[in-house]
Amino acid sequence: MKWQGRAESSNVEDRRGAGGGGMRMGLPLGGGIGGLVLLLVFSALTGQNPLDLIGAGDGSGAPSDSGFSGPGSEPAAAPATDEQTRFMRVVLRDTEDTWTAIFRERGDTYEPPTLVLFAGSTDTACGLGQSAMGPFYCPADRKVYLDTSFFDELAQRFGAPGDFAQAYVVAHEVGHHVQTLLGLSNRVAAARQQASEAEANALSVRQELQADCYAGVWGHYAAQHNLLDTGDAEEGLQAAASIGDDRLQRQTQSRVVPESFTHGSSEQRVSWLRRGLASGQIETCDTFAGR
Repeated sequence: MKWQGRAESSNVEDRRGAGGGGMRMGLPLGGGIGGLVLLLVFSALTGQNPLDLIGAGDGSGAPSDSGFSGPGSEPAAAPATDEQTRFMRVVLRDTEDTWTAIFRERGDTYEPPTLVLFAGSTDTACGLGQSAMGPFYCPADRKVYLDTSFFDELAQRFGAPGDFAQAYVVAHEVGHHVQTLLGLSNRVAAARQQASEAEANALSVRQELQADCYAGVWGHYAAQHNLLDTGDAEEGLQAAASIGDDRLQRQTQSRVVPESFTHGSSEQRVSWLRRGLASGQIETCDTFAGR
C-alpha cells in the first residue's frame, strides 16, 4: 500500500505507556474484529453462551459494571513516531477523507472517530479494553481501540500478513463508527433486546458483515486513488477469511456451530468485503435485506 509521505490524521490518542484501568473486563458490543477470538475461546472452556460474556447484554455497549469513571483518567503517553503508528495515522486520515466525501454527497456531515492506541489494557466507555479482545469500536465514546500487537497475531496465528490486511482491520472498525453515525447501531441494539438468542446472533452477524462491506467501500476509493499495490486487495480478503466464525471455531473448539456465529463465516466476510471493494457504494452494503 502506498502510504509513505501522505497526510496523517490528528485524531489519534496514544495511551501506550500510560497504564491500564483496574476494572473487570467488559466486552464491547459496538463491534470488534478480534473480540470474537476471546469470546469463542472462553466460551469453549466454560460452556457459557458467548452473549452471556458480553457484559450488560442489552445491546448498548455499556459494561455490566456501572462504576466506570470514563476514559482518559491516565495521562496519555507522547505520540509515537514509529513507522507502524505513522501508517495507522495515514490509514485513518484516508478513511476520514473517504467518508467525509461520501457523507457530503448524501447531504450529511461526517464526524471522524478517534483511534486509541494502547498496550495491554485501557479504560473505555464500554468497559476495560484488553489486548486479548483484539481491535474494537466503542459506540459510547465513538473511539476505535487498537493494540498494534494484534497485527503480529493476525500475521502469525491467522496467516494474514501485509499492510493492507492491517488497513482492513482499521477500516472495519471505522465501519462500525459509520453505522453509529447512520443510526444503524442503535436500531440493531434495540432489535437485539427483543430477539431470541439465535435472532440476536443473526443480527450481530449482519452488523459485522456490513462493517466488512464498508471497509471494502473505503478500499474501493483507495484503489481509485492508486494507493494500492498489486496483491493488496488479496491481503484484505485473506484477512477477512482468516477471522470467519467457522474458521475460528474449528481452531478453538474443533467444531462449527453456525447458530452461535456473531461475525459471519469466512465465505460471508470475504463476499461482503469484496462487494464493497467492487462497488464503492454504501447502498450495496445492506446486509439486513436478506440477500
